[in-house]
Amino acid sequence: MPKRILRGTVVSDKGDKTIIVKVERQFLHPLLKKTIRRSKRYSAHDEANAHKVGDTVRIVECPPKSKTKTWEVVASK
Repeated sequence: MPKRILRGTVVSDKGDKTIIVKVERQFLHPLLKKTIRRSKRYSAHDEANAHKVGDTVRIVECPPKSKTKTWEVVASK
């Protein structure tokens, strides 16, 4: 099964080797036919503490690194 890759914006870098990434998605409401925006926050592993708030990054699924971290940073855009 392929690993999912998501793109989002860093909203917090306060943890050691951890960043919080906000991923937004858009979809069409099935009944109202309106475009709706939803967002979700993911904890991601950042080994080098290289990314700061406001950076756009790509994250990929990985085996669990802690209770909440199951994503790691691949690259920044």
